[in-house]
Amino acid sequence: MLQGQPYTRRLYELEETFAALAPKLPEGPEKEAISVLHGIIQELWRNLRPGGAPSTAQLTLEDIANLYKTAPPMEGEAENTPLPPGTPAPDFSLPDAAGKLVSLRDFRGQPVVLVFYPLDWSPTCSDQLSLYQAEQDEFARRGAQVIGISVDSIYSHGAWAAVRGLTFPLLSDFEPKGEVARRYQVYRSRDGFSERALYIIDREGVIRYAHVSPKLNHVPDIYELYRALDELQAGVPAAA
Repeated sequence: MLQGQPYTRRLYELEETFAALAPKLPEGPEKEAISVLHGIIQELWRNLRPGGAPSTAQLTLEDIANLYKTAPPMEGEAENTPLPPGTPAPDFSLPDAAGKLVSLRDFRGQPVVLVFYPLDWSPTCSDQLSLYQAEQDEFARRGAQVIGISVDSIYSHGAWAAVRGLTFPLLSDFEPKGEVARRYQVYRSRDGFSERALYIIDREGVIRYAHVSPKLNHVPDIYELYRALDELQAGVPAAA
């Protein structure tokens, strides 16, 4: 046993905390996802060498970044219809991964792409937001700011952003849970998280584009998103 090592003692403490909290979680996709993450951590723990140092031959940061590929898929039909183009975008203030409050009105004067997604660490969410990170130059060329929103905590956002290399804001719609997603008509009450949804908000704070993926595991067409941003730049009126 490695209980004399400080980091090992901390792992045991966290394991005891998880064991105490797990029975209090309601049954559902979120509990399942947390249990999967717990199982992943246990597997990583088993890969520690007898001397207490991680086996770098077995575990790398890239390995951790790719763990989402073995997570269970997120499935389900869309349950909500988004707010229509032409609607003033509801303002909000939510904390980012550092705990700093970020408001929609902070970005007035430039287009904003609001990305509502179900959960950090899930396979499709990892693919989708990594795609938007890779395409940051394209969004910047169109003057647009990407903002991710989910019901995860700021701590989950911070860890996920670090592993995935995400640099745009991830905001926590954690408490009251899903309040902003509800304002935008994309909250899935039965699941406890949002639809996979996109909004483009213009410089004056008006919704110009709205999309909800027909299935949770469908990543929206990025070229359709670009077309909507290009139309906004060209001054094409929002579709009703």
